[in-house]
Amino acid sequence: MALVTADVVIIGGGCMGASVAYYLSRLGLTNVVLLEREDQLGTGSTARNAGGVRHQFSQPANVQLSIESIRLFEQFEDTVGVPIDFHQDGYLFLLSEPAHLEAFQQAAAMQRQLGVQVDWLTAGEAAELAPGLGTDSLEAATFCARDGICDPNGVTMGFAASARRAGVVIKRGCEVTGIRVDGAGVDGAGVGGGVSGVDTSQGFIATRIVVNAAGPWAASIGTMAGVPLPITPLRRHIFIAGPPAIGAWPTSHIMVIDFATSFYFHREGANLLFGMGDPAERSGFDISVNWNLLADVAPVAARRLPALADAEIVKAWAGLYEMTPDAMPIIGRTGPKGLYTIAGFSGHGFQHSPAAGRILADVITGRDPECDLSPFSLERFGRPSGVVEGGVV
Repeated sequence: MALVTADVVIIGGGCMGASVAYYLSRLGLTNVVLLEREDQLGTGSTARNAGGVRHQFSQPANVQLSIESIRLFEQFEDTVGVPIDFHQDGYLFLLSEPAHLEAFQQAAAMQRQLGVQVDWLTAGEAAELAPGLGTDSLEAATFCARDGICDPNGVTMGFAASARRAGVVIKRGCEVTGIRVDGAGVDGAGVGGGVSGVDTSQGFIATRIVVNAAGPWAASIGTMAGVPLPITPLRRHIFIAGPPAIGAWPTSHIMVIDFATSFYFHREGANLLFGMGDPAERSGFDISVNWNLLADVAPVAARRLPALADAEIVKAWAGLYEMTPDAMPIIGRTGPKGLYTIAGFSGHGFQHSPAAGRILADVITGRDPECDLSPFSLERFGRPSGVVEGGVV
């Protein structure tokens, strides 16, 4: 059997892996193999998120990822060739606690310095943007009109199709079983060895560059190369409610987030998509639906969108966030020479996949990524700075 070789092997066929493949192909690096263990691309966390994209983060590095990514989403069909049903009806953050008011004022000032238009609203102004909104205990809100909702599947398939046309090979139903590293005594800086290939359920692929884009499973891929990654899976739920029998809810696709509780909702066709974090949730790979969570969601939902109290739940699913200790991603070289990671986005990976994929493609090909990579380095966890992304929803 002939030896299969590739310049780059990407592990993970979700939005992040597809983005890296797309940007590598645009830079002329097309001897690339994208591996996905499932029968279809984008069936993991990519397929189970709410599709939201926003500028409103607490850390400048994340805002900058958003600026670049949303710029591409706005031009995606013209640039990549696939429609993504992008609705820029805005994100509305509802604020009711004094500590959150101060944090969001500081974040809004930072976002404006970076060129993002963010409005500070009264409770009444928020209710005008989102008809049916309950304003009990609401002190203020922030709103960015260029935030919005788009189709994660369209984005992933668009990136993948473009990469494939350029020559990238996509192997589905192909599970990675090991990563080979030359030499001995490889440490976190990559001293003593480098990646030499990937073992898979379909055979060995020789390569000097491996990209770990395995999302919630990124830590297990890192372990194969002797690299511990502080990435853990965390279950999050999404529910779909049918149209209400009485009352009203927003007619646009505006994303409304009650920040104190993490309850959020937006229109999904004639229905309403909503969810809320569970403070009692523990790390794990279980993606079955915990229907008991609705008992905690119901009073919050009834207060913030009264019409939802009379609506029927027609569908629900759960997916996994890929959490890091500071809720910031890992992007760049990790461990032995030739091993790169792009994971740990802590719930905002889909929306940052264009910028993150472009940055890593630049790093791999020796180009200037034109951004400060230190907030995304694995080494940052050895020197805690106190920096944490506070805008996780």
